Formats: sequence, C-alpha cells, structure tokens
Amino acid sequence: MKNLSLVKDYLKRAEDRLDSLDLLYSKESWANVVRESQEIVELCLKAYLRHINIETPRVHDVSSTLLENKELLKGEVLHDLKKIVKISKSLRRDREIAFYGTEDLTPSDFYSEEDAAEARESAKFVFKAVSASL
Repeated sequence: MKNLSLVKDYLKRAEDRLDSLDLLYSKESWANVVRESQEIVELCLKAYLRHINIETPRVHDVSSTLLENKELLKGEVLHDLKKIVKISKSLRRDREIAFYGTEDLTPSDFYSEEDAAEARESAKFVFKAVSASL
C-alpha cells in the first residue's frame, strides 16, 4: 500500500500551501489562512499515515487514527503527538466555518489576526514534525 509518490505529493502540496499562507496573511485574509492551515495539517498527517502503511481514512481529522496506531509512530510525530492531535482537532472544527460561514457568521468578520497567526504556526509545526519523521 505504500505509494511513495503519493506521500511525496501530499507533502509537496502541503509545502506549496504553506508558502501561500504568507500571501493570504499579508492580505489579512484571516479566514483563508485558517482554512488553508487545516488543509496543510490534513495533507501532512495523511502523508505520514501512508508512509507508515496505515490506510488513510476519508475524514478531515485523522487524529483518532494516529492515536489508535501510536505504537507504529516514530520521530517528531510520536514525540509531539499530543500537540499534533490537539491541532488537528482544533483546525477541523474551523474547516467549514472558515470556508462557508453560517447564516449568523461571516468568516471574514469572525476570524482575527490572532486566529490566523495561531493556525499558521500550527500548520508550520505539523509540517516540520512530519517532514522530520519521514
């Protein structure tokens, strides 16, 4: 099952999105920074799971899969598992709201620079942990 080209593809696309975060941040597009950060984390964690031969579930938060397979984890991912799980769950909650909003919530008004900065740093943290663990 280990498709190494798919693992590399996920990480490359995550890295490209990391670069785009700086542009979105400079445009004060806080909701887009949050949304893209979630997608970066998702791509990174799915790349890691594929790398260790675990079928990636078709969900946006794979933290439960990481926890269920803790004995197979290595490197920075294992060392920082608690933080990575928290990041994945937190950003997953914001995924749809940051993109679509709701009848009583407009994403561009709801998310702040602080939200965007935290999401961006979280995405960078997960990318670094996963890259170091492969």
